[in-house]
Amino acid sequence: MIEPKSQETTVQRILNAAIADVTVHGFERTTVVSIARAASMTHANVYRHFESKTALFDAITQAWLKPLEARLSEITDAPDPARDKLERLIFALFRAYHDRLDMSPQLFDLFVMAFRENRTPARQHRAKIRTLIDRVLEEGMSTGAFSIRNRGQAMSLTLDSLYRFVQPEVIFLDKEIPRKTLESRLVITTSMLIKALGNLIV
Repeated sequence: MIEPKSQETTVQRILNAAIADVTVHGFERTTVVSIARAASMTHANVYRHFESKTALFDAITQAWLKPLEARLSEITDAPDPARDKLERLIFALFRAYHDRLDMSPQLFDLFVMAFRENRTPARQHRAKIRTLIDRVLEEGMSTGAFSIRNRGQAMSLTLDSLYRFVQPEVIFLDKEIPRKTLESRLVITTSMLIKALGNLIV
C-alpha cells in the first residue's frame, strides 16, 4: 500500500516541477534535466515515470483537461433542455480555453502542440467533445428541440460553426482580438446554429 502512494507523490512532484518550469521558460526551453533539478531528483528518476519530455507534456495537458471534461459531462447530464445544454457546453468550452490562454499562455502552448501533432490527449479530448455534443443532439431530436434529419450532418454543422471559437490553434492565432469581441461573435454564431438545428436545415 505504501509504494503506490509514494509513486503517486513522485509523479505529482515531477508534474508540478514541469508545470513551473514551462510557465517560466516555455516548453521549448524546458528540459528533463531542469525539471529533475526543480523536483530535487535525478533525470533518470524522471525517465522512470515518463519515457520522454513529450510524454510529460502530454500528462500536464491531460491533467488540465480531466476536470474540464468532467464539467462538460455534468452539463450534458443536467436536466436542462437540449438547446440550453448545447449553449452551455459551447460557452464552457470557449471560456475554459480562453482562461487557459489568459492565465497560463505557456501551458496553452502545450495544448496547441498536442492538437497540432495530433497527440493522444488531443485525440481523446476531441473524441470526448464529439461524444458530448452528439448526446445533446440526440436528446434534442428525441424531445423535439431539434428538427434534425441527419445527425452526422448536424454534428458537422456544429463543429464547422464553432471552429474559430474552440479550435486551440485558431484561438492562439486570434489571441490579439479582445475576448469580449470573440464572445459577442460566439453569441451570434451559437444563436444561428441552434436556430438552424431547430428548423430542419440538416
